[in-house]
Amino acid sequence: MTALGARAYGDGVRDVTYPPIVWTAKAAFRALDLTIDVKGAEHVPRHGPVVMAFNHVSYVDFILGGFAAQPSGRLVRFMAKRELFTHPLSGPLMRSLHHIEVDRGDGLQSFAEAGRYLKDGEVVGIFPEATISRAMELKDFKTGATRLAAQAGVPLVPAVLWGTQRMFTKDHPRDFSRHQHIAITVGEPMRPTGVRSAEETAQLKAQMTQLLDETIRRYPDAPHGQWWAPASYGGTAPTLEQAAALDSAEKRERAKKYVAQERARREKAAARSQKGPLRWLKR
Repeated sequence: MTALGARAYGDGVRDVTYPPIVWTAKAAFRALDLTIDVKGAEHVPRHGPVVMAFNHVSYVDFILGGFAAQPSGRLVRFMAKRELFTHPLSGPLMRSLHHIEVDRGDGLQSFAEAGRYLKDGEVVGIFPEATISRAMELKDFKTGATRLAAQAGVPLVPAVLWGTQRMFTKDHPRDFSRHQHIAITVGEPMRPTGVRSAEETAQLKAQMTQLLDETIRRYPDAPHGQWWAPASYGGTAPTLEQAAALDSAEKRERAKKYVAQERARREKAAARSQKGPLRWLKR
């Protein structure tokens, strides 16, 4: 059974959307003459449940991350923030691809859903950093990836993406020009036990840090002086400390917008409720 053939999911739903999306993406990448260099794909099991942990530097990591599992004929079900599922355009697509909705305020339901996917033999993809790294280096990891793999008793396969940030990331314009290069490196599987999740998460980050270093060094374009490269490699991306400050400012701004939107919503609702009786009195 290959990734490009329609297959039955555990609840009877069939992969009607995912295969055409893969074909369309491959056609688009060929048109862009995009080079996708995958190393270590043999570490992704061809059968059975597995958790894959990816670094996160771009909004297109969901699309290109799946190519790490393509040589093994697998489809990756990514855990993604709720906003992608509630959006009128991306929501129906994310659900049709059987990705997993994550509520950052209450992750228990999404954790349980990911466990059900693993029980059905799926590949579940997770971003331990939770959000895009402006520094282009690994941020602090959440323990979800190791805990999920340990609870399900499945291998945890680390993978890193590089070059995707040049296409579409935070604070920079989109660039889907031709002849770009994407490098993906897949590492050897871990077998978390869940006994010491913090320690196992630190081991996962250490392994992915090494994979990222190898990937940056084999990348055809030198990092020195490039906005898309970490400061520690001679690039001009923010340091981890500077990126953390930018992330905090972004969260504050998002919170302000949310408060303003909620206030406007309540005021609009109140105005409607007041107009109702007035219209009745005028009759």
